[in-house]
Amino acid sequence: MSEGTRRDRIRAATEMEIRQRARALLVDQGRDAVTLRAIARELGITAPALYRYYDSREDLLRQLGDDVCTDLVDELAEQLRRIEQADFRAKLGTVCRGFRHWALAHPKEFALVFATRADETGEPGEDGGPQRPGDQFASVFLRIIGPLMAEATEVIEREPAPEELQPQLAPNRVALAEAFAHEGIDMPEQAMDDGAVYFLLRWWVRLYGHVALEVFGRFPFTLADSERLYESLLDELAAELGITEQAGAADQ
Repeated sequence: MSEGTRRDRIRAATEMEIRQRARALLVDQGRDAVTLRAIARELGITAPALYRYYDSREDLLRQLGDDVCTDLVDELAEQLRRIEQADFRAKLGTVCRGFRHWALAHPKEFALVFATRADETGEPGEDGGPQRPGDQFASVFLRIIGPLMAEATEVIEREPAPEELQPQLAPNRVALAEAFAHEGIDMPEQAMDDGAVYFLLRWWVRLYGHVALEVFGRFPFTLADSERLYESLLDELAAELGITEQAGAADQ
């Protein structure tokens, strides 16, 4: 083994250990506890030494968020592999249920990835300011949602976006197409029109709103069975899209 290869392996192992310690702090104490000083103390090194691996605390948090997203993608993909290929309703429901169950089981990781301002974990933009959020959201859902969006063009009754929203949706459609291309996902043109973006936006706003309220304990009233409410939401959304329950879908 060459000296360069050996150094690379040591560096990769150290980076992994840093992120493992950071994630343990995140899970145990929350995002505010994840500091370079705290991690250095646990590793028995000085805080400045960590700058050889991460440019800043924000850089470490972004990398940690990427790790969290990768785990979530793998978990959702594994659940999808168990679903009958032709059962679009079950696949869509599996993703939505899987996201909620993951968020409730990992509230600190959810907060890091889905409830952190862009300037706290984002990479600098071209003008030196914070980059718009969405890269980590994209890393979770593009590989999962992309194939479902393509399939949806054949199986759902997708209503057109309201005329007054279309000028606002057009730039987002372009950005979404670029994000899919960046992930190496080839999307058919008909799956990326304004109606598709409107469809995705409506689902995400309503599902995320429910999950975030539940994770952070912010429902405006006491709710004994929040899962039933979530299932009702999925039923309503499916009905709006014109997709019916298929055998076995309710049990996924």
